[in-house]
Amino acid sequence: MGWVQIVLGILVIVVSLSSLFRFYSAGFFVHNEDICHHFYGVKDVYEGFDIRALNDRVTEVLRTMENLQEKLETALQQMEKNKDVLHKTHITRLEYKKYLEVEVLRPVYSAHIALRQLRLPKIEGIGNATMKEEPLINTFITEEIRKYITPKENRIGKVNFYGTKKIYNTIGHACVLMKNELQEYMDYDIGSYCKDDWNLAQKLMVNGCDPLPRRRCLTRASKVYQKPYPINESLWKLPDDRNVRWGNYQCRNFGCLSSKNPKRGYTKCTGCFEMEKEKLKWVANSSLPVHFLIRDVLAIKPGQIRIGLDYGVGTGTFAARMRELNVTIVSTALNIGAPFNEIIALRGLIPLYATLNQRLPFFDNTMDLIHTTGFLDGWIDLLLMDFILFDWDRVLRPGGLLWIDRFFCNKKDLDDYMYMFLQFRYKKHKWVLAPKSKDEVYLSAVLEKPPRAI
Repeated sequence: MGWVQIVLGILVIVVSLSSLFRFYSAGFFVHNEDICHHFYGVKDVYEGFDIRALNDRVTEVLRTMENLQEKLETALQQMEKNKDVLHKTHITRLEYKKYLEVEVLRPVYSAHIALRQLRLPKIEGIGNATMKEEPLINTFITEEIRKYITPKENRIGKVNFYGTKKIYNTIGHACVLMKNELQEYMDYDIGSYCKDDWNLAQKLMVNGCDPLPRRRCLTRASKVYQKPYPINESLWKLPDDRNVRWGNYQCRNFGCLSSKNPKRGYTKCTGCFEMEKEKLKWVANSSLPVHFLIRDVLAIKPGQIRIGLDYGVGTGTFAARMRELNVTIVSTALNIGAPFNEIIALRGLIPLYATLNQRLPFFDNTMDLIHTTGFLDGWIDLLLMDFILFDWDRVLRPGGLLWIDRFFCNKKDLDDYMYMFLQFRYKKHKWVLAPKSKDEVYLSAVLEKPPRAI
């Protein structure tokens, strides 16, 4: 009998809370547009406040409470049907404790935490006050995300060397669209080992949740990590298999990544894990006129090409060849089916873990060379390509070279893509078209950025 009274009492509490939440969402306890028109302007009520995120959080709590109410009502109905044998039934204290913990206390606690984490707008200013809140706070439940995106005020109220009073940690806007995945990524114990979930991080990045928030856990590494080969060996030798965590790849060693293996797990850059083939790239003559040699491109600006960016898919071979000629190249890389970042680093080169989504992390007019191959092809949207090319133009210095290496597209789209490259009025040092197939065509070019003194 006491058990029934406890359940009934909890049901009354749940129904009461649910009613209060409905009044709250209807606007009786917070500013509502109709109620507040006499006291605040529409701008005053809503400016800077994420109403949608608050509504989503309250809706989530309501759903939790309604599910709990439904469970308890179902339990009571079942007890009512079996009331003749109810007094003869005995449950253990352990079963009773488990029921309360799992079916009652856990959802109530979850709803309580969700409400406690709500950030209501603060009143700032004097006179005609405006509602203010920090953006995105109410979008997420995981506390570590909320702590990360909350602006960090400088100590003692001083202005920092950036000239600001706060530091705003950033995340990509599409993180809101991948809320569950991001919360899974940020669900960890502070100071402990991170999960081996780089593939989840990369999924977030390529889908626009970029930049990702920093994490306060320890990155895992191979348990049998070996010291890398010296630089005079590492450029043209496959790294030790033990220096890569293979858990999220189809292959378990570098030998498995051979182009002869149909189950290697990647399609781009076929054969780029075979060093004997890689040694021939950009140094051996080819019958195709779209294959430019490094020595010919560097001869355009002798002694002036010192640093650059290789924007493509590969294992760092272009950067390795340029290093032999005392040119430092940063290579963009994503681990799409194979450990591209790891092999570039283990060869003694610099990988830049970056997607097409983000602005290049270089200052204006700083790069001597931008080289691209195997990545920006005829699949890319013209507007996206326009933004990317303008970003490349931003970081390329006056007199710097843009090397378009075997770009290919459908013949009917060639004029559109040619306009994309020619709109900047770069000087043409090399410009070659060649057929790739019946319907596709190659374009290779070396273009020089003009001076734009104003």
